[in-house]
Amino acid sequence: MDRIFLVSAFLFGVCGFGFGIDVHDPEIIKQDGQYYIYSTGRRGGVLQAIRSRDLQRWERLPAPFTSVPAWVRQEIPQCRGFWAPGIHYKEGRYLLYYSASTFGSQRSLIGLASNKTLDPADPDYRWQDEGKVIESRPGMDFNAIDPALITDAEGGFWMTFGSFWGGIMLVQLNPETGKPLSEPYDIIPLARRPSVPQNPIEAPYLIYREGFYYLFVSFDFCCRGAESTYKIMVGRSEEITGPYVDAEGVAMLKGGGTLVVQGDERWKGPGHNSVLNDDGVYYLVHHAYDAENRGRPTLQIRPISWTEDGWPKAQEPLADVQWMSQNAASNGSR
Repeated sequence: MDRIFLVSAFLFGVCGFGFGIDVHDPEIIKQDGQYYIYSTGRRGGVLQAIRSRDLQRWERLPAPFTSVPAWVRQEIPQCRGFWAPGIHYKEGRYLLYYSASTFGSQRSLIGLASNKTLDPADPDYRWQDEGKVIESRPGMDFNAIDPALITDAEGGFWMTFGSFWGGIMLVQLNPETGKPLSEPYDIIPLARRPSVPQNPIEAPYLIYREGFYYLFVSFDFCCRGAESTYKIMVGRSEEITGPYVDAEGVAMLKGGGTLVVQGDERWKGPGHNSVLNDDGVYYLVHHAYDAENRGRPTLQIRPISWTEDGWPKAQEPLADVQWMSQNAASNGSR
């Protein structure tokens, strides 16, 4: 476990073969000295996987799924690919959570697949689909997409998730099954924007550092290319179940959040982040839309510094993040 670190995010590439690293909603994890990112499927595909030894040169890997499983198509017939995966190492397995939905719909579900290893060259490499974890339907208070996983300071296993509707939620999981600890689900609300039309908040990610749980979220709107308005916000709590407040003391359930990253003239709508803890060095991993490249979603990896009172400050993104080959660069995402 000491070699394994998690992250969910969209990584930023700079001009590798004329392209950055094209990913959306990336989740990062480290195994045996290599970094793996799982992200929303490219060009309508099911999911995307990439790998690097240094966070700068990346190669494509086989996708965990080659098609949408039949049971998902029965539940959500319009689903053509998976979004916003989350990954976590637990009980000797890598647990890959995926989102199945259609744009703007509350009919959604989060599924689970598992593997003993992330290395496709390992003889034990094989993704096993384990079915549904949680679902949402019209009329419910949450939208079951955007999963992110955390093991708390006492060893409890949790999933945070949510998009628009009732906001960001938390559910405790059984570490042996990777599915909810109780039925019906015991859902705990963590963050929402009650005074903003449509409640535009999603893409949660939780970390624990020095006595606090930090909840990162994305405010506003993704997926509009150079017109995207995403920005990354954060709050914190001494308890994983909340209440989470921002640096000014405003509760995240009342719309609070401290700004971490927002767009600039070129890089629009940075969001759907995760955080990598790499031997005590933290990185914010997220996507942003390149206004100089047709609004293409592009990977950014930012070192994080911490203020004296324990709030994260995102630094400039790493330079020279690019594909290892022209072939990888030309086989881009949606």
